[in-house]
Amino acid sequence: MQLNIATFNLFNYLEPPNAYYEFERIYSAEQWQKKQNWISNYLTEYQPDIIGFQEVFSTESLKQLVKQQGYDYFAVVDEPEVIDDFIYRRPVVAIASRYPIKGVVAVEPNVDLVQSLGVDTEFSFSRKVLRANIEIPHLGCCDCYVVHFKSKRSMIEFDDSNSNLLPEQVIIENLKAQVAGGWGSTVQRGNEATLLMVDMIERRQATGYPMILMGDFNNTLHDGVLSHLLIDNLRFVSAFDQNTYLAKYCLNDAWNLFNNFYMNEIKQSPDSDDINEQLQKAPQRAPTHYFNGKGSVLDYILLSSEFDASHHNSLYQVSNYTTYDKQLINPVFEHDGESTDHGIVMVILTLRR
Repeated sequence: MQLNIATFNLFNYLEPPNAYYEFERIYSAEQWQKKQNWISNYLTEYQPDIIGFQEVFSTESLKQLVKQQGYDYFAVVDEPEVIDDFIYRRPVVAIASRYPIKGVVAVEPNVDLVQSLGVDTEFSFSRKVLRANIEIPHLGCCDCYVVHFKSKRSMIEFDDSNSNLLPEQVIIENLKAQVAGGWGSTVQRGNEATLLMVDMIERRQATGYPMILMGDFNNTLHDGVLSHLLIDNLRFVSAFDQNTYLAKYCLNDAWNLFNNFYMNEIKQSPDSDDINEQLQKAPQRAPTHYFNGKGSVLDYILLSSEFDASHHNSLYQVSNYTTYDKQLINPVFEHDGESTDHGIVMVILTLRR
């Protein structure tokens, strides 16, 4: 039994004649068909069973596209914002599945926790977080979360159109806006991750369902802002309780689980002479996004202990991890011209032997 899970940032998925963000940003009929074909080709080649989508404007178009690819179950929990009748902003997340979706909700932040954190009581996720309860073979009901955390784009923009400032003053004002606005986006992103993680823990306590968290995090996991999504210590409890409860309630980076699987396979290989050579050929994690020529991993799939082969109660193991990035590192315009600016991450989960 094999289960394929993918996270896929569609990059401005909006059917013409509507525009994304600005009135001139409209796909031609040819460009739109090219984008549709590119998405369909990926789904046909890699066959994910469950897909979390980001940057969705045209939800009905996406529902129809995935239906044609064999995904009978599709869900969203929000609608994009429309201004001036045809200009779309604030895209939403979506999920498609070959397995039954038993229920879907938008995760709501805990009001009491929001107040405890000193956050504005009007706080909301920059994009609503989707939780779909999906019935997975051999596992039963599993909570699948799809996120698109706040981007690093500054929350503050300096408007100099009506100012009489000198050029140097304009630069300084822009610098101040970038510093303050960038920090504001970081705080928002961190709050989103924190409030979501607490909700996931509470949900896990109430139901015991396995958890999958996937999406565009707009941040690396290990720079501090989002690192608590992979919390690995619990203060003021015994070592036994720490290991037990962290395993039950916390998440694992699918890449780390795959890396552990790969290393174990090498160690169990009958040809021990090749171990060092195989270790040198071990897969390297590919960036999922490039900015100013620098690559970083922004797209993740995190899994609960049911998918961790080192855990005694696990049913599945991460036997492969791929990042589809041809359109980023070696694009062919005829094929990739209307694709996506993110790598597509997919994990292959297999039943434990």
